Amino acid sequence: MRLPLLIGLMSAFIAHAQGPVRVAIAGLNHGHVSGFLHNAARRTSDIQIVGLYDPDAELTAKYGKSNSFAAGMLFNDLTKMLDTVKPEAVAIFSDTYSHAAIVEAVAPHRIPVMMEKPLAVDTKQARAIQAAASRDGIPVIVNYETTWYASHGEIWNLVHERHAAGEIRKMVAMDGHQGPKEIKVQPEFLRWLEDPVKNGAGALFDFGCYGANLMTWLMDNQGPVKVTAIAQTNKPAIYPRVDDEATILVEYPKAQGIIQASWNWPFSRKDFEVYGVTGYAIATGGGSLRVRLGDDKSESVRAPAALPPDERDSIAYLTAVVRGRAKVSGLSSLENNMIVTEILEAARVGADGTSGQLEPLTGAFGACAGPEAYAAEQRNRKLA
Repeated sequence: MRLPLLIGLMSAFIAHAQGPVRVAIAGLNHGHVSGFLHNAARRTSDIQIVGLYDPDAELTAKYGKSNSFAAGMLFNDLTKMLDTVKPEAVAIFSDTYSHAAIVEAVAPHRIPVMMEKPLAVDTKQARAIQAAASRDGIPVIVNYETTWYASHGEIWNLVHERHAAGEIRKMVAMDGHQGPKEIKVQPEFLRWLEDPVKNGAGALFDFGCYGANLMTWLMDNQGPVKVTAIAQTNKPAIYPRVDDEATILVEYPKAQGIIQASWNWPFSRKDFEVYGVTGYAIATGGGSLRVRLGDDKSESVRAPAALPPDERDSIAYLTAVVRGRAKVSGLSSLENNMIVTEILEAARVGADGTSGQLEPLTGAFGACAGPEAYAAEQRNRKLA
């Protein structure tokens, strides 16, 4: 038997012998938790939910009942849950503002964490997460839906592996939907999405993070030299405290990025365009890719290759990291998402009128306006 095949069989046997990864949920007011729990219930050989935590007892009772979880799995004290159920990983589905406090509580238990995007509401909290992870040696995964798009994997191959489009000159990300209230997200989800402190901003943070994440990835974690932004509220009767429309411009030494984040699109979209010196690739959602390269006479449509099994969704990736088959990297990595936070914070500063531009990005954003200052600015605009 060939050695690689033998190693593969041994790894599969060990993973099976270890059983499904025991995962606890920290926070239940992020609406994506419903889909995660639904998928986990269908993936019992991969993952076992062993506990739910949220400080809101009504919320834990709601999710306990809807998922038929025993009362002993429901907690309103995070430390008690960790000590009682002893999870192998924690999946965080809280408001973004709470990410840092949860990671700081989990890290001393030496438990890997995965959180919904974005990493943090400001660089101060991002650094607190980074410090906790470094001190206690835990992996931190930041989960974006777009990480698992085969179309984005194909763009990476075209640009970085095959060098088929030449050096990147422009990237355009268009992410958003009609608005969280319009698409009827859960009430507890809506409450913090329209809270400038708990969300960081409005659409600017909620959807601006996708483009910042992808662009940072394609630029090999090179931070931009300048960030500018505009943000506005087109529906003040619905979103009086936060922006619902934002455009972020990121400048690199030889490239530009345009991030369009919106709660005003007529339809939900997560599209990404990359233009190089000799070609371009346009991803429309996860499975559609339009490409024109080199001497091509016209644009062609390609079916992107499937991603590797451990990289096809958040559950597969989380289990691969916990079982030691993968190390956190790329779009999910802390390194990438520290830069994403810098971009979003710089955009918020530029958009709230306190500063038009920031240059260069150095990772030292201690003087930047946090979400509280943004909230105050939004109140002032409303009064004006």
